[in-house]
Formats: sequence, C-alpha cells, structure tokens
Amino acid sequence: MGANPFIGVIYHWLGGLASASCYLPFRGIKRWSWETYWLLQGFFSWIIAPLLIASLFVPNLFSILHSAPASSVFFAYFWGALWGIGGLTFGLSVRYLGIALGYPIALGLCTAFGTLMPPIFNGEIRSIIHEVSGRFILLGIAVCLVGIVFSGLAGRSKENELTEEQKKTTVQEFQYGKGLAVSILSGVMSACFAYGLAAGKPIADITKVQLAANHRGDLWQNLPVLIVVMLGGFTTNFIWCAFLLIRNRSAKQYSGAALHEVGAVKQNTFRLAAATLTVNYAFAALAGVMWYFQFFFYSMGQTKMGKYDFSSWTLHMASIIIFSTIWGIALKEWRGTSLRTKGLVAAGLAMLIGSTVVVGYGNYIKVSEATTQAAVSR
Repeated sequence: MGANPFIGVIYHWLGGLASASCYLPFRGIKRWSWETYWLLQGFFSWIIAPLLIASLFVPNLFSILHSAPASSVFFAYFWGALWGIGGLTFGLSVRYLGIALGYPIALGLCTAFGTLMPPIFNGEIRSIIHEVSGRFILLGIAVCLVGIVFSGLAGRSKENELTEEQKKTTVQEFQYGKGLAVSILSGVMSACFAYGLAAGKPIADITKVQLAANHRGDLWQNLPVLIVVMLGGFTTNFIWCAFLLIRNRSAKQYSGAALHEVGAVKQNTFRLAAATLTVNYAFAALAGVMWYFQFFFYSMGQTKMGKYDFSSWTLHMASIIIFSTIWGIALKEWRGTSLRTKGLVAAGLAMLIGSTVVVGYGNYIKVSEATTQAAVSR
C-alpha cells in the first residue's frame, strides 16, 4: 500500500473525532474523584488497548519489540513519559476550562511544537521551504495556527461575556487562571508524543519488514511504537494519580466503599451504589479506549502522508479542535455568547477545516512528484 494523502486526512479526522469525544464518558461518572477515574481510563488507553490492538494486527509483536534498538525503545519511552505530563495536565485544562476553551489553547501550542520541531532538528526544514509541496504544507500549518488563535479569541470573548454562574452551568469547576496555566504546560509537553514517534522509527521499520514478510501492508507499522510511547505516558500519570489516591484516601472508591455509604443513607439499599460503580467502570474504560483510538487512527494516517509525514501532527491537532468545537456547540458551551463570539468560533472552525485541506494538498503534490520521478527513472 502506497501513500495516499486523501485517505490519510480521513484517518486523521477519525482520530480527531475519537480524541474530541473521549472526555464525554467522564460526564456520566458519579461520585468518583478525578484521580480515580483518570488512572482507570489511563490503564485502558495506555496499557490494555495498545497491547490488544497491536497483538491483533502485528505478527510476532514481542519479538519485534525485543529486537528493536535499545536507544530507540528508551527515547520512545522517555518522550512518552514527558507526553504523559501533557496528557495529565490536558485533563485538568478541560476540567477547568471546558472542551470549547481548553482544547484550543493546549492544542495550539502542541501543534506548533509537535509539527515544526522534528523537521527543524533533523535538518529537513530547509528542503521543505524550497519545494512547492513543502510551502503548501507550511501554509496549511500557518492557517491552522491562525484558526487556533481565532478559537482562543472566541474562548476569551466568552470568558468576558458570561457570568461565573453561567460558566459553571456547563463547566462546573470553571477557573480561567488555573486552567490557562495548565493548558500552556499541557500544550508544550503534549508535543513530546510526536518526538516519541520519531524516536521509535527504527521500531516501525522493523515492523514494516515483518508485515511485508507476512504479506500485510505497512498500515500497522506504528502500532508497536505506540506501545512503548504510551507506556511512558502511563508511568507519569500512574505516579501522580497514585500520590493523589494516597493523599486523598480515594483508592477505596474502586471498591465502591464511598458509594455504598451514600446509597445506604439515601436509598437504604446497596443496589444504587452497585449500579453506579458498574457504570463508573464502564464509562472510564470507554473513555480510555476512545482516547487510544485517536492515536490508532493517527498512526494509520501518518503512513499515508508520504515523505512529509511530519505534517500529520498538524492534521491531528486541527481535527481534534474541529470536532471539540462541534461538541462544544452541541453541549451548549457557547450559549449566551454574543454574535461576535459566535463569529469567532465559526471563523476558527472554517480556518481549521481549510488547513487540513491545504496540508493534504501539499502532501498530494509531493506524492505525485515522487510517483512521476519513479516512472521516469524506469
């Protein structure tokens, strides 16, 4: 299977939809502390799902990981651990700012750092600038960043227009200052995921050979890399959540102890508590699996983008913000705002959608050039 930027953009949109949707199940979790459900969803998204999905699609998975260069495994894990800090604080940014405002701020910084740093460090940026296809991709990245700025301005305008009571109707723990701080930290650290995938390229190359030997396409070559990167992310999240579980004595929530106490007082029965506990586990697991699928589709989309696959990060981020904005509208997070604010939301959304088209077209030009050159050389 060769490069196909159009299909790649579709995969990135699916990943963006999964990412923008993965926080919705949290709304159904009752009487659990943040660290309780966050660690549980992390176990499903960063341990269970990567291992299970890769085992289904990649032959000899553990042999591939065992034969991979130690340096590649280490740095993929290292960058994954730093990305874990970004994921941890991203959850807090949504907690304090909501989907409509938390996503654009964090992901704007994540887009800039995650897309441009890899080609700058590997010396590829100069050749990108001197090619028509590369300039289209850079234009698409610029349009994406401008779209994110418009989304951020819309969020700031919302902050100025709504009363504290209105804000907390849709975001119960709304705190702009604290949310802004964790969003900035999240955006910078979340970009480390792209570095982890770059560091794990030798693992992907070994996987590609193994897939070819088993007459399978290269669509799944990044799945083993995801295992290593996401293990790093789980490590940092586990350490912080374990600290909170001990400090807040909230680990007992996993057994439903606190729920039983509430149920006994209010309902004189344990049935409600048992049902709530089951629902909490189910929603946390669902959120985790949905979180993983953003990177499952991202890894597939990256294989379709051709030589300039670094642009996948922009497509991924733009897609997340597009669908998170749509969810924000559906959940009425923009209700009560002015026409100016809603206009900023619409402008940001239009630019983000346009950016995915421009970036996809730039990759299409590069793939077409490579195909033509290959045909001539024959």
